[in-house]
Amino acid sequence: MGSVLDIADGIKVVDSGYIRQEMAAIYLVRQGNEIAIIETGTKHSISKVRQALEKDGLNFSNVAYIIPTHVHLDHAAGAGELMKLCANAQLVVHPRGARHMVDPSKLIAGTVAVYGEDKFNQLYGDIVPIDSSRIIEADDNFVLDFGGREFKFIDTPGHAKHHFCVWDKMTESMFTGDTFGISYRDFDNGDEVYIFPTTTPIQFDPDELINSIKKLMEYKPKRVCLTHFGAIKPTNKVIEQLIDGINFVSSLAIEYATQDNANEKIQNIMMDHYLQQLQKMGFTDQDSCREKLMVDVELNTQGLIYWQQKIAQAKRKINGERDGRKNSTGRT
Repeated sequence: MGSVLDIADGIKVVDSGYIRQEMAAIYLVRQGNEIAIIETGTKHSISKVRQALEKDGLNFSNVAYIIPTHVHLDHAAGAGELMKLCANAQLVVHPRGARHMVDPSKLIAGTVAVYGEDKFNQLYGDIVPIDSSRIIEADDNFVLDFGGREFKFIDTPGHAKHHFCVWDKMTESMFTGDTFGISYRDFDNGDEVYIFPTTTPIQFDPDELINSIKKLMEYKPKRVCLTHFGAIKPTNKVIEQLIDGINFVSSLAIEYATQDNANEKIQNIMMDHYLQQLQKMGFTDQDSCREKLMVDVELNTQGLIYWQQKIAQAKRKINGERDGRKNSTGRT
């Protein structure tokens, strides 16, 4: 796959260049001479968007909408800088994510805490605030008229509570952000694809995620446009593999998250599982596969452990309140 590829009527996928080639996508949807950008990559991705527009005789003034599926920075870090350059554009974002686009300080602080300042700057660059007057908050079932082309926004919690997916009725394409998992083109074998879930911190919820996937499939999309990476057909086999993957990593977290060295145990078991599955598909260079999967396995493990810690914390709180009520009534 090249750095820019046509995938359907008026839809191009642009490689954002985030971390490595073909890891994170930006989608350009053209309707007449207007453009909607779905996912923004980072500040470092903007030159790639500019080049893709110019190749079609367009520029940033043609951009009408900028649409991150959620506000995790591999999807939304470039939004503010793009809004500065795209004077005619409006940002369309989930209501739970809008305030973070106006004031990205918490997003920045949380990410710097994980990566450190130097790595943060290397990955994301400056995160530019966006004027609230240029923001459209898209609730569940919100419909955007994009030059006569209907975009429908679908609330899809499970990966993040500030996540929506975008249904392009004209091409029967679903832009799924992180809801429909990760499927890298490095692991295609003919028509067979490999897919696994993303469980990054801090709002992973397996039941909500599976329900969101089922909700998307009610639209019977011809293709799902994944941010990580590119468009695939959501066959029954692919859907089953994704849901099995969610159940598998959830069971890992339940079994190991409270044990000593939980991070190492979960990472190792998850990685071995993925490598075994890829080997069955004919990918025998385990070192190469491991290298391509490592970032996701590390982040997914963090999210799984956080999910279980949050559950344990909630249980402790409930038990504490129950004990407090017993003491106040003199019961033992």
